[in-house]
Amino acid sequence: MLSPAPHPELADHPSRAALAAELHARPFPKISAPGHVLFLALKQPQDAANRHKGRDLAHLLALLERFGAEAPEPGATHWIGPLGPHRLKWECHTEFTTYTLFIDGLEDTAFDPAAYEILPQDWLAEAPGMRIASALIRVELTDAEATDVPQRIADWFLSESVATSRVLDGGAIVAADFHPDPSGHNHFAVFLQTDVSQSRLGRLVQRLTEIEIYKTMALLGLPRARALGSDMAALDPQLTALVGDMTGNLHPADEMLDVLLEISAKLENLLATSTFRFGATEAYEAIVHDRIRALREIRFRGKQTLEEFMLRRFDPAMRTIRSTELRLRAMADRAARAGELLRTRVDVERQEQNQKLLESMDRRADQALKLQHTVEGLSVVAISYYALNLASYAVYPLLEPLEISKGMATAVLLPLVVGAVFLMVRRIRNRMH
Repeated sequence: MLSPAPHPELADHPSRAALAAELHARPFPKISAPGHVLFLALKQPQDAANRHKGRDLAHLLALLERFGAEAPEPGATHWIGPLGPHRLKWECHTEFTTYTLFIDGLEDTAFDPAAYEILPQDWLAEAPGMRIASALIRVELTDAEATDVPQRIADWFLSESVATSRVLDGGAIVAADFHPDPSGHNHFAVFLQTDVSQSRLGRLVQRLTEIEIYKTMALLGLPRARALGSDMAALDPQLTALVGDMTGNLHPADEMLDVLLEISAKLENLLATSTFRFGATEAYEAIVHDRIRALREIRFRGKQTLEEFMLRRFDPAMRTIRSTELRLRAMADRAARAGELLRTRVDVERQEQNQKLLESMDRRADQALKLQHTVEGLSVVAISYYALNLASYAVYPLLEPLEISKGMATAVLLPLVVGAVFLMVRRIRNRMH
């Protein structure tokens, strides 16, 4: 029996290995309870297109060198490993860089900002960017009834904005008010009621940090939307008035077209400078809602959940941003349609001008033709005069023996010469036409 032929080896796509590794590049951390977490996100002022990610990696290397930690590979965009007695997770994203420090045990005072002293102050001062988000996350153990949780939430968070819910299938309680303390840190509290694995706890903390940073990054579009609102408020009346003038023929089309081009250029500039920010906001908003859904919240003692908090405080800002973007695009479309109409009007007016110009040229051509005929008649007279003189000089000697007078000879030659000259001029004109 013949053995099957060996299957030929297939060549892998150059990006296959990298794409497969990307799925496992950012694993969730493992966290033990009790403990606390420091989260810091840095963002450079300029847009992502001008960002120098090598500075973020160099800043991480400077920190690892101080603690004698192993450095990541060149060009890395994520790293997790020991930092002294603690563990650090570093991630370099498109617009920001995050540092998450996991610390075993609890500080004496809940959410003590002194915990940030673990990170050297001079190293923080040299950061290639500014703080866009920071948080202190406290992970505690509580009894199965969570009898002490309501009082701690009341002591640690603002009652008017605190959001609380059960997560991890009811095995943990999460609380946050998204209100920075005097040191600029947001607070999250996680109360474990059951035995939760380190991996599940790590995923929970990771989602809380992602909700914090992506919520903040999404809200970056709100100042831009407000600034655009004032710009559009100034341009909208001009565009509306211009479109109204188009129906009344109050101004020359060429002047209106110049004004419209100026308005269109401003709108296109506003659209070009805000497209990235609005697009990023939409992506960040989707991530925030995705991370909240992944928590699978259950209401805790009548308190608002994280989803409800975002619905009341976060979603209106997102709707404002979307409304501003839609309004800007609608104005740009209006300006484009008005430009097409105005260009059509200018083309029609120019065609009318060209038609009048052609009619004027036809009239001038008719006049020139009439003048040409007049000139031809005068030319026949002038040429006949000189031709008659020449013919007389040639004929007089021949007529003298016949005793024909000079006047009679001239009279006889005159119709012959004039007729010949007329036929010659007419023949030349017919050839030219």
